[in-house]
Amino acid sequence: MIQFQRNFFSTAAPSPSLRNLMFQLRSFHNPLISPPQLPPHVNVTNFAVHRRNRFPIRSFSVINNVTNFTNLKSVNVTSVNGFGSPFNGVGRISPFSSTATEKKNKRKKTVKAVAVRGKDKDVKSSESVVKDDVKNVDLGKTGLSEEIKSDEKDLKVNAVKKKKKKPVRSKKKDDVKISPAVTDSVEVVGEVEVSKKSASKGKKTNSKESSSISTSKETQDSSASTRSKKKEVNSCQVDLEKPLGNFTGKPLYPPVGKSVMVVESVTKAKVIQRYLGDMYEVLPSYGHVRDLASRSESVRPDDDFSMVWEVPSSAWTHLKSINAALSGANNLILASDPDREGEAIAWHIIEMLQQQGALHNNIFLARVVFHEITEQSIKTALQAPREINVNLVHAYLARRALDYLIGFNISPLLWRKLPSCQSAGRVQSAALSLICDRELEIDQFKPKEYWTMEAMFNMKEQRLTKDLTFLAHLTHFNSNKLNQFSIISGEEARDIESKINSADFRVISMKRNKVRRKPPTPYITSTLQQDAANKLNFSASHTMKLAQKLYEGVELTSGISAGLITYIRTDGLHISDDAVANIRSLIIERYGQNFVAQSPPKYFKKVKNAQEAHEAIRPTDIRKLPSMLAGVLDEESLKLYTLIWSRTVSCQMEQAVLEKIQLDVGNADQSIVLRSASSRVEFPGYRAVFTDIVTEAGRDRDSDGSNHDLAFEVLNSLKTDDLLHLVQTEASQHHTQPPPRYSEASLVKKLEELGIGRPSTYASTLKVLKDRNYVTVKSRVISPEFRGRMVSAFLSHHFSEVTDYNFTADMETELDNVSAGTTKWKGLLGDYWTRFKSYCDRTSGVHIHQVEKMLEKKFEDYLFGSFPNKSRSCPSCTEGTLIFKVSRFGSGYFIGCDQHPRCK
Repeated sequence: MIQFQRNFFSTAAPSPSLRNLMFQLRSFHNPLISPPQLPPHVNVTNFAVHRRNRFPIRSFSVINNVTNFTNLKSVNVTSVNGFGSPFNGVGRISPFSSTATEKKNKRKKTVKAVAVRGKDKDVKSSESVVKDDVKNVDLGKTGLSEEIKSDEKDLKVNAVKKKKKKPVRSKKKDDVKISPAVTDSVEVVGEVEVSKKSASKGKKTNSKESSSISTSKETQDSSASTRSKKKEVNSCQVDLEKPLGNFTGKPLYPPVGKSVMVVESVTKAKVIQRYLGDMYEVLPSYGHVRDLASRSESVRPDDDFSMVWEVPSSAWTHLKSINAALSGANNLILASDPDREGEAIAWHIIEMLQQQGALHNNIFLARVVFHEITEQSIKTALQAPREINVNLVHAYLARRALDYLIGFNISPLLWRKLPSCQSAGRVQSAALSLICDRELEIDQFKPKEYWTMEAMFNMKEQRLTKDLTFLAHLTHFNSNKLNQFSIISGEEARDIESKINSADFRVISMKRNKVRRKPPTPYITSTLQQDAANKLNFSASHTMKLAQKLYEGVELTSGISAGLITYIRTDGLHISDDAVANIRSLIIERYGQNFVAQSPPKYFKKVKNAQEAHEAIRPTDIRKLPSMLAGVLDEESLKLYTLIWSRTVSCQMEQAVLEKIQLDVGNADQSIVLRSASSRVEFPGYRAVFTDIVTEAGRDRDSDGSNHDLAFEVLNSLKTDDLLHLVQTEASQHHTQPPPRYSEASLVKKLEELGIGRPSTYASTLKVLKDRNYVTVKSRVISPEFRGRMVSAFLSHHFSEVTDYNFTADMETELDNVSAGTTKWKGLLGDYWTRFKSYCDRTSGVHIHQVEKMLEKKFEDYLFGSFPNKSRSCPSCTEGTLIFKVSRFGSGYFIGCDQHPRCK
């Protein structure tokens, strides 16, 4: 794309003919036409010549209206269109310019550009702008002769390029260098990376607009811009020590001026907008507005862990909407979620708006957090604004950089060593290792045989007309207490059975006691996912999708929109005092005074790495009964809400009381003893809430089948020394079972116990494993594919630290320390990178044949166990040995002969 400024021709200069224009265009990509042959009023910048030589026929710029080379110091490079939107036609600039930020950023380097004059009368205005704004490049010391020499040198370089057919970069000290992170499909917006000796220093240039100077612009051609789906902003150094803006600590409600509030989703924005009125404009950011560029060298350990950020094209639209709304506003309120990710989203938005000059000095910034989307909660949060929590941002950057370094360094090694395998990540690798280790346990499991004995008794003398038959199982034989493997053969079982059949039995003892069952804890993210999987058969990702909808808000029958549950990504078990008071009041009204706990229970997390920064998941209004939402929510959402509502109510209720009875039956000398037990509910306590709900979604598992009233009545009618009649005996053969494969619920529980990952990562981790075809899920059971087992074995062998459960859990602890401000995030990354890089360097030298031999040895039984007599002789040539081979074309693996290619 070739771009001209409106002031390309000065008003008094003669208009060039079409022939002159075409001549000029040819000169930009024809090295045989030298610049002095151009018409006197059309000139080319040195920068344009350099760009033409290095990227021929790509782009160029023309700078006009400068009369004297010795008076020109430098020219800044500006972005094409402020926020990076497509160019608006010849000479048009978007109203979202970056002028405001340039006045603040005085340390930025500039790009040298040589300009020639077009008309004397524009010199003063041109010189004044250049003199005041830019002082980095001094062309007065070089003069035009130096520039002509530079052009000639570049032409020679081009000739060498054509001859050698290799890209040769100019070694000239002051050449413009383009960041290696910038590719043809990505446009650098708002900044150009410049360096005198290397591009690694990566500082951004200032953008400066001027009516008298045509600034140098770099644009892509139309085909490249059409293919581009993302636009990038290079932020090579994250400077969180500098102030982020003018933060205010004054209450923002009641409103004192126009405020713009930014939240994450459209639904949340609509609900909050109704609460706050016209003095607030609530806009969605649609999540993160930028992320690390998804390519190599986006995190640069050698450059103090500088990062390259990428802005999706859709995010520019959202940023422009925020920018437009800030016109005339007094406050910018950032109300993203109350966690690390939410804090990072707020920080990214501020950074982007500052880079584009959207935050003028009269705008005050504020960060507010709330844990539920209700009118009272929103207004209370606005009365206590704060600044960005830099420690949380540091923890986010450390986690993001760490995951990037692991993924983008291990994944290329996987592609080369195991071509059919795609990627590996920190939490993903640990979860996959859990699944594969369990599969290995199952493969190596050897079942053991054991037997159990049961007998059916009734009373010899029927005192009642009721049937008093009951079952009892053998606990003692020959006066010895039996364990699981006391009877290991059928012969032993038959011998014991014959002795039981020949004996007379009576009741030798009876015990009664009361057992108290505590109510369950309120839901956190992991337990909600587990219960939804066990009771509703929901996947973890589906559960979080439904919960997010309940959190963001729905429109009720009254026409009022409100969030139905509190924040869903939490590991805290506490509930606010106001919510507890409302729950206890409902329990008294609905169930009675004796059903509410005497004092509000206090719950504490006992698993590793619990942050407990947020409340447990609960309804925002406990008086919104599930039955009241039957016509508002869809079936699945209603089931999930019922689950949350019933669990929240039950956690503030009294314990359930069960009466338990245990009966021992023995022969005359008590060498043979059998036992029967049963229980019944004496006081339902918290269990009353589960029988109150019509749907079974909220029913507690313990309440199903655990109340054996009939069996209890039979045992309760007996007394010590009552004679019993043996009806029948039964010997049952059993075999020990291997440990079960993980379900989504049990895997989440295990990850939580080990402290691996965070509540917000469980669902995404499982999704990645399924998308990569590392695991399959059938009938709610997770089974590893052999591809996943190969990846896990490769990582365990060459990157043992990555798959170590303690390492992943300890890393979460370190990230928590960063959040608390006790650990420096770059120091944490530096310590880890030193160790991790040694793994990468060592593994990169491993030949693929060594990987195949390692996998062949580890999975020998799996690969060759089905062959006749486990023979590995080649059935084709009978001389070779069958070996394990990895396909070089990404199709998986196969079994081949080691005599290939002689053996086909």
